[in-house]
Amino acid sequence: MEKREIVLSGIRPTGNLHLGNYFGAVTNFVKMQETNECYFFIADYHSLTTHPHPDNLQGNVRQVLVEYLAAGLDPEKATLYLQSDIPETAELYLFLNMNAYLGELERVTTFKEKARKQPDNVNAGLLTYPTLMAADILIHKATKVPVGKDQEQNLEMTRTYARRFNHMYKADFFPIPTAYNFGKQLVKIPGLDGSGKMGKSEGEGNAIFLNDDPKVIRKKVMRAVTDSGPTEKNQTKPDPIENLFTLMKVVSKPETVAFFDEQYNNCTIRYGDMKKQLAEDIIAFTTPFREKIEEISADQDYILKVMNMGAEKARESAVKTMREVRELIGFRKIY
Repeated sequence: MEKREIVLSGIRPTGNLHLGNYFGAVTNFVKMQETNECYFFIADYHSLTTHPHPDNLQGNVRQVLVEYLAAGLDPEKATLYLQSDIPETAELYLFLNMNAYLGELERVTTFKEKARKQPDNVNAGLLTYPTLMAADILIHKATKVPVGKDQEQNLEMTRTYARRFNHMYKADFFPIPTAYNFGKQLVKIPGLDGSGKMGKSEGEGNAIFLNDDPKVIRKKVMRAVTDSGPTEKNQTKPDPIENLFTLMKVVSKPETVAFFDEQYNNCTIRYGDMKKQLAEDIIAFTTPFREKIEEISADQDYILKVMNMGAEKARESAVKTMREVRELIGFRKIY
């Protein structure tokens, strides 16, 4: 049997899944679980850098798990687990920190940005984020890591730490992971504020969440940024209008998109009509997800079963790695 490539991706337990998450990542995760050995974890260790309240942390972790299950991740096909259920990750994080240097950690762009934004909370967890990320990846010897542009530098540091460990202990032990960005399959979903991407932090009303109520969706879409309309036939669409058409292309029928595109090119488009149609198409698209989220949320036994099954599968992999790591370093065997 051909060995399947190991893919790993972390999910921060902050807020709900929106259309940008779904089309930008989750649809690809669902495909990858059919062809790869996938580990998808909820990064609750990472979230501690912002000191969440225990109730908030627990609630967010549960909600993220429920929504990823509703979106199609299958615990029978992929290993879906909580980062904090795998204490071996923390042990590998410790070992990697012994070979991570202050200068290189301080030069990380994401650290510098966080330190600028939250000067009163520049904690060691923020500084050593790249080594925890490296531990997450290397604990399962993953070779492919789906990452966005903002995580490429951190992944490069994982590659550095893997090589450094291999060199220090004279072993070809950790594989050198590479970025996986889905190539042409990557879909970037714009927000409703007329600017860039859809996101949680971009402001109220920018993102459409999979569990949004129809009334909320209609309100958000009708408030989406537009302009006064085209003044010349076949003119280039400005960004806010192109954004609406991009959204329409992923949730509406091709003939619907063609209809409004023709109206735009003929300078007869009424944005209000387009928004009403877009809102109804988004509602039709998200309703099955919302219903599935409600169904899974009500089944506490199933949620617990998924958590336990994921923890067991992930620990089996992690324990094996750490047994070998401890032996290479020179610690006595305890596993």
